[in-house]
Amino acid sequence: MKKNQDHRVVAVYQGATLSAYRGNPLIEALPPINSFLDDSSALKGSLRCTAEDIHRNGIERAHSICRVIDDFFQPLSQHIQLHERLSLMIRRGYVGRNPETGDWARHIQNGYERVLTGDLKAIKFTEVSSTAQSMTLIGCSGNGKTTAIKQLLSLYPQVIYHPDRNLEQVVYLKIDCSHDGSLKELCLNFFRAMDRALGTSNYERQYSMSKRPSIETLLAAMAQVANAHAVGVLIIDEIQHLSRSRSGGSEKMLNFFVTLVNTIGLPVILVGTPRAREIFEADMRSARRGSGLGAIFWDPMEEGREWKALTDKLWTLQWLQKRDEVLSDDIRSLWYDLSQGVLDIVVKLYVLCQLRAIATKVERITPKLMQQVYEDELKPVHPMLAALRSGDVEEMIKFSDLKLSNTDKRLLELQKQVATTVKQTPEEFAYQQLRTDEERRVYMALKDEFDSTLLAPVIRQLFDLNPDLTWVSLLPLVHEQLTNPEQLLSKKEPKPSKGKRASSIKQAQWHTLDSEDLRFVHSQSDSDSEVYTAMSNSGLILDIQSLLEKAV
Repeated sequence: MKKNQDHRVVAVYQGATLSAYRGNPLIEALPPINSFLDDSSALKGSLRCTAEDIHRNGIERAHSICRVIDDFFQPLSQHIQLHERLSLMIRRGYVGRNPETGDWARHIQNGYERVLTGDLKAIKFTEVSSTAQSMTLIGCSGNGKTTAIKQLLSLYPQVIYHPDRNLEQVVYLKIDCSHDGSLKELCLNFFRAMDRALGTSNYERQYSMSKRPSIETLLAAMAQVANAHAVGVLIIDEIQHLSRSRSGGSEKMLNFFVTLVNTIGLPVILVGTPRAREIFEADMRSARRGSGLGAIFWDPMEEGREWKALTDKLWTLQWLQKRDEVLSDDIRSLWYDLSQGVLDIVVKLYVLCQLRAIATKVERITPKLMQQVYEDELKPVHPMLAALRSGDVEEMIKFSDLKLSNTDKRLLELQKQVATTVKQTPEEFAYQQLRTDEERRVYMALKDEFDSTLLAPVIRQLFDLNPDLTWVSLLPLVHEQLTNPEQLLSKKEPKPSKGKRASSIKQAQWHTLDSEDLRFVHSQSDSDSEVYTAMSNSGLILDIQSLLEKAV
């Protein structure tokens, strides 16, 4: 099955193979039932990196790199169960609302009676038994819940028009809980989402303008609208935002969701972080009512076969001109340690590394660069990742709702920085690498006296070693290090031979050389022992011992 590019289609009926679904136009207008293997090829997306793309300028490559965040999707084993549940819930929910048997009409008439009376228990005709189910999906923030649901829903058209019934069938509707945590706002979000799906503004205007409507009134109206458009499944995301105090307590919230499923006959999927579990696990009865088809719990990815497949796929989406074609085990292992398998962090760390590599002209991802990007750009999530590394459940739950808004902001800033770097002189580029106003003041004071390619790194290094000093106090230290012939060479000292000075300047730029260059290997190491290990791992040092053993 291919992804439906148009969210609105005209019904084309295909005879159902299962007897329970046969003769139901709401089901027979849906795409055929496929296995996850059949559908997974359509979920992978079309994002590619070609040889031509790699040789574009830095600005264009930065835009391509940032597409990875929104367009990359790798089907995983955890998506199989969700794919099957979603297909089952949509179709089973329509069994009890078949227009051909009159069940759907009775639902609408009963809904109209509830709207008139304001009583959710009111019925005009014998109540139709509900075939709808509910389900919960729980996982820590950044684990890909929302992305997975979005991808799986894309296998269905959102709106199917039935000309013979003049019916606009809404196959799915996804809404978010607002941060104020009230059920009333949740109902209004439903009407807004319905207007977006249908391309209207009637429902939001009608119900948001009402004077202080009660939850019962809004729910009755919500039920009638859902039945009038034969909504197949309602996904409520960010369920952890629901506030017991603003919504009348856990019992009232559970009654709200149970009414949607049992009375209206509308399948509901509740999505949230571990903090949402308190809504459903107050007692066994609430847990059962909140998860008719059970609960799915998504943990961060483990470092195994799927991790290798995911990172190998991501590694191909690399717009760097000196990239290594094969992902090394060292980088893969470090990547997991830094991200702890949280998918959002995995992808954003990778994107940030590419942007940094272009901005600094390194043009490749190395362990040293990845570690530095993690330290500089992902500080807001360090506590969360530390909790995951510890394995302490209580610590992990504290950070289960942590968002990456600061990281998203840094992505935009780095993208702009890449655009600026393309047009920069070496002096402007050096200045751009300074992190604080204090560092920039030292640079401006000494820029006319020393080579900018040497000055900027020394300033950063000395500020790291002396974080408590002001820029005024640090100024003589920078000057002393740059004028000390045993450290670095200044422009105002007697000039050395051309070859020696050229070598000194190149050393500050060794990190931009090819991966096989010994000078590049040296630039990625902080000590002589690390240099030896790096060269040994790269096959640059002959292992005499192994040769002797083979000879014996």
